[in-house]
Amino acid sequence: MIACLPRRARRFFAILVAATVLSFPGCSVAPVTAATIAPQTSLEARPLADVLEEITPAVVNIAVTSRAPAETNPLFNDPYFRRFFDLPQTPQQRQRMSAGSGVIVDADKGYVLTNHHVVANAGEIAVTLKDRRRFTAELVGSDEATDIALLKIEVGNLTALPLGDSDTLRVGDAVVAIGNPFGLGQTVTSGIVSALGRSGINVEGYEDFIQTDASINPGNSGGALVTADGRLVGINTAIIAPAGGNVGIGFAVPIAMASSVMKQLVEHGEMRRGRIGVAIQDLTPDLAEALGISETDGAVVGSVEQDSPAADAGLQAGDVIVAVDKQTISGSADLRYRIGLAPVGSKVEVEYLREGKRESASVRIETEGPGLASGIEADRLQGAQFQDAAGNVFVARVEEGSAAEQSGLRAGDVIVAVNRRPVSTVAELTSTLREAAGTIALDLFRGGAKLFLVIR
Repeated sequence: MIACLPRRARRFFAILVAATVLSFPGCSVAPVTAATIAPQTSLEARPLADVLEEITPAVVNIAVTSRAPAETNPLFNDPYFRRFFDLPQTPQQRQRMSAGSGVIVDADKGYVLTNHHVVANAGEIAVTLKDRRRFTAELVGSDEATDIALLKIEVGNLTALPLGDSDTLRVGDAVVAIGNPFGLGQTVTSGIVSALGRSGINVEGYEDFIQTDASINPGNSGGALVTADGRLVGINTAIIAPAGGNVGIGFAVPIAMASSVMKQLVEHGEMRRGRIGVAIQDLTPDLAEALGISETDGAVVGSVEQDSPAADAGLQAGDVIVAVDKQTISGSADLRYRIGLAPVGSKVEVEYLREGKRESASVRIETEGPGLASGIEADRLQGAQFQDAAGNVFVARVEEGSAAEQSGLRAGDVIVAVNRRPVSTVAELTSTLREAAGTIALDLFRGGAKLFLVIR
């Protein structure tokens, strides 16, 4: 309206408004300066290119040299054929090269995080920095179940990636994947967090994956998953690739899990897992209804081992564990992961439901070593480790490619009978298998469901 007035009228109108404002007591007009209209630059996000320029030197390429049996004609395995043609008795070995990625997490000590499968069976490990310096790395330790390995390089002037908080990630957060896909050299891709708490990728492992659509391809394994502000929140480890390349579904180990593993690898050179002495299963809708509770997440205690930390803390069969150290438990796999990664000898606060009431207890973590046995006298179960667990036999681990894995046994299975004969300890399992002839039939529980596994 003011713009439609003649110029002299507009000047008069402006003077009148100013005089009116100044005539009211207690009112003042702050002078308009550049500072009052300039954007708050301190609150603006930094350009991603600037962030990447600072953090990409912390992501390295890893080259692994290993030796594997050479492919030969099956006749070469025949002892008479070997003797006739004077062939060497030891199998031929060939050198194998593989590549992956890693992340420098401690510049002073030269620690580099990567995946276990990147450095497994390595004869020599070479780390190449972004500035093309190349060094031989020492393997500090490795953990197959979480697919995390820790390397060490003796060199100065390194850049480390600051660690973020993977527990505060939300679906939709922007992330960047940095690695060495297909051996091309350092590559950066971007996307979002597609999902959290993914499991079931490796049934034998401890899983709580971050899922992302940032492109992850072969060679990215061990690389960094980073937030937009340059914080490390995951170690890229797996993809779903029906056609052999990226389809927008990649997985990273949360840095909270990787850091827990790293601490133990530094201290012990290996991962020492904890236990509290309970057999558990997922809280299903049917179980929740039967127990008269409204919760949908949690792990149901099936049994408590005598004289175990859980028994000492007062836990009972039928309790529903819903949280550990204030972290909500989604199911039995989540509880197994959190207890397994807790430092042995420490205590955790376990929250549980009993008869509809929420209670808590401080439970000591003990090593899963006692009662662990692998010397089962049955070739078809070789490669599995068993543990006494509350009147049953718990399958603590199954080695990849072992006879036990090929027979269908999986880590986390609970064996209750062999050929219809109940077994409650590893010793009973061993003696029963020793007496069994021909086919072996195992009654077991897996993920809360009862299975009948026939091993021929």
